[in-house]
Amino acid sequence: MNLELKDQVAVVVGGASGIGLAIATSLAKEGAKVAILDRSPQGASEASRLAAEHGVMTTGIEVDATQFSTVKQAIAEVASQLGAIEHVVYAAGMGSGKFGFPFWNLDPADWPRVFEVNLMGAVNTAHACAPLLAEQKRGTMLFISSVAGQIGSPTDPPYSTAKAALISFAQIAAKDFAPLGVRVNTICPGMVQTPLNRSVWQSWNDLQPDDKKRSYEDWAGEKVKNVIPLKRWQTPDDVASLAVFLASARAANITGQTMNVDGGWVMHW
Repeated sequence: MNLELKDQVAVVVGGASGIGLAIATSLAKEGAKVAILDRSPQGASEASRLAAEHGVMTTGIEVDATQFSTVKQAIAEVASQLGAIEHVVYAAGMGSGKFGFPFWNLDPADWPRVFEVNLMGAVNTAHACAPLLAEQKRGTMLFISSVAGQIGSPTDPPYSTAKAALISFAQIAAKDFAPLGVRVNTICPGMVQTPLNRSVWQSWNDLQPDDKKRSYEDWAGEKVKNVIPLKRWQTPDDVASLAVFLASARAANITGQTMNVDGGWVMHW
């Protein structure tokens, strides 16, 4: 399917790995110019690989999304290198690294950094890009949240709460941008095999007595079987397929929406 994204400029924050990289790759396959912004230096090498494999212009910039001044600078650099930015994806995220059930197993000090990355990084990115999108009166924003932000998942309370706040912010942004023709949506992945998903298992497993410890494969496999009606993992490419569609003109009447790529998990819940 030709989504008519050729030569359009897309920025993927958190695009060096996982879901972000899958989205960046899918955009490049559609012929978009792609900028990968990530705190990892791997973003530059992944951008170079996408350029070589798909024949598109790319750039990779090392940036901490929690620092607004550096995000503004990176966005200006992308526009200078690749042209007017039309699509912005915020895919960066992190958990607390602790098992949070009940929530008082954590300390209040475990919360701020999770909010800084999952919520304020998205806010910084939106603020940096908003004037550009508003001036040109076109474009899209997409935030990668989580089903944890919809169901009050107790596994990692700071993460779930930050992702819920991200959904709310996306709806606010969608209302503000709508008169200007800019669309804003949110995707909530379910069970995806990423380092973040594995860290949830690790934080749980570390608390278990020796006779209750389980491998990641056993723990996650049982969870998929019990909570996912389709009884299979979701993949980064599953999320990327929806992300690219939402960036396209085929989704011209879709804004302010929270869409799940979760195998039916929230329905089941």
